[in-house]
Amino acid sequence: MKDVIVACDFSSAKDVLDFLDKFAGCERKPFVKIGMELFYAAGPEIVREIKGRGHRIFLDLKLHDIPNTVRKTMKVLSSLDVDMTNVHAAGTVEMMKAALEGLTREDGTRPLLIAVTQLTSTSEERMREDLLIDRPIAEVISHYAANAKSAGLDGVVCSPLEASEVKSACGQDFMAVTPGIRFADAASDDQVRITTPLKARTMGSDFIVVGRPITAAEDPVAAYNRCVNEFIYGKDNC
Repeated sequence: MKDVIVACDFSSAKDVLDFLDKFAGCERKPFVKIGMELFYAAGPEIVREIKGRGHRIFLDLKLHDIPNTVRKTMKVLSSLDVDMTNVHAAGTVEMMKAALEGLTREDGTRPLLIAVTQLTSTSEERMREDLLIDRPIAEVISHYAANAKSAGLDGVVCSPLEASEVKSACGQDFMAVTPGIRFADAASDDQVRITTPLKARTMGSDFIVVGRPITAAEDPVAAYNRCVNEFIYGKDNC
């Protein structure tokens, strides 16, 4: 099932709750991403508060550490009742397996677990010059995705431009969660590998993560509905 995840990259609990209040009368409650900025500012309680309001939550902390640390951290996060969380695929297969182990509760339930391949702000030039990775970016992302699948994860975070390669490498049921979404008439900001909600739909994205085009919009509810119409229903809003 396709869905739009709203990246609530706010610096305080008040700011994010004021933003979500705009959707109070809406039939559809947005799937919300809580990233490092908000989590570090407001702590686990903001997760509980937003969950209590009926929103699904993607806890985007991108864990990347030794396997034992990641296992223990995921065990703590599993108690927050989020719907999705993530690690960096660069942490290796062993680390991803440890994350999955820590996230799985005693009754066998767990949130969806996905792995970040390459950030959408990373160009192939930066990957080559800064990270000393000389392979084409699409090849690297497909390899990281295959590692995540072998570790038992549910999918990866990637640019929508690489979603089809991920599906080819890992199968149609392996999720592609794609940030780097901008409307056709909007600025790209600090993203490099981007596309529109409508194009992301055709490229194979299962979830799109949308931040400033919604949170900084004059009418956030209208911007969110535009995303939903384009991505979920395939309607061209331009």
